[in-house]
Amino acid sequence: MKKLAILLIAVLAVWFAVNAARFLAVDSAAHSDAILVLAGDTQDHRYWRALTLLRSGMAGSMIYDVRGDTVEFGHPLPEYAAAFVRETAGAESQKVQICATYGDSTLQELESARRCVAAGKPRSVLLVTSAYHTRRALSVARRVMPQYEWRSAAATDSHQFGAEWWRHREWAKTTLLEWQRMMWWEMVERWKN
Repeated sequence: MKKLAILLIAVLAVWFAVNAARFLAVDSAAHSDAILVLAGDTQDHRYWRALTLLRSGMAGSMIYDVRGDTVEFGHPLPEYAAAFVRETAGAESQKVQICATYGDSTLQELESARRCVAAGKPRSVLLVTSAYHTRRALSVARRVMPQYEWRSAAATDSHQFGAEWWRHREWAKTTLLEWQRMMWWEMVERWKN
């Protein structure tokens, strides 16, 4: 009986390890009133995924979070983001709002973005973030702004994250770090005031 229990625990541990990255990614994209793009993507994968969704009619407007406390080459980051949207979004640029957010965590960013989301008076919001970040970001968004119906769309970056996390060093690092952040959120941060 003891050997069977050990075998069962080993099988469950292997199953969990193999599926660790898959569990993190939640892609439940569906038509929503607004799209909220979280900051933190240095390669703009989140922005391009959101713009594609906006162009396909998945939502009527897009809120693009940008760190408001960052200055690069003498200009605030939101200023650069606005120029980038004007250059790349075409006709949809009028539907994109830059939201200057503050803080260095998903929780702080979403608390900061609350005013931008509320301004559009949506009932449902499609959250766009990196694939590995979708499960935790969705949980945080539902906690910070429970009045909205939340869905998520995963922005993929094959350099940074993949379901078979053990195949690439960067994928393994991303998976491990996101699990660490998710555990911190679930066990500590979620329960603070």
